[in-house]
Amino acid sequence: MSRPALDVLIVEDEMLLAIELEHLIEEAGCHPLGCAMSSDEAVALAERLKPDLALVDVHLSDGPTGVDVARKIADDCGGVALFMTANVKRLPDDFAGACGVIGKPYSEYGVRTALAFLVVCLSEGRAPGPVPVGLTLAPAYAQRWEAEDPLARSA
Repeated sequence: MSRPALDVLIVEDEMLLAIELEHLIEEAGCHPLGCAMSSDEAVALAERLKPDLALVDVHLSDGPTGVDVARKIADDCGGVALFMTANVKRLPDDFAGACGVIGKPYSEYGVRTALAFLVVCLSEGRAPGPVPVGLTLAPAYAQRWEAEDPLARSA
């Protein structure tokens, strides 16, 4: 069964990382919609393009505004944000409405497996299995998708 390709917005102010993410998104069978480097640009693109998923860094060219961007994407644009940040501790307890976080530095494999996992979660409303290593789901999304955290299992 073929799943619909996700439309993905990149919100990253480091151009080399944005280009790398664009290639990883394509390799995962998704459609990169574009890249925003600031919060205003990210919100404007999200409102216009209505991404299924936005990969959002916390610290953008205009400061630590990624949390606000994720909240606006979730509340106003109908999309889902995934944080990709070295500033994991800056995330609020509710993840600002985002589905989760991948901490930097991340691996190509980690991003690809997280995207494959999220494609199933977003298209089918359930997790296809345990959460991939390197991806941490927000508690609300872990519950919604009935996702199993492999690190939380007892031996």
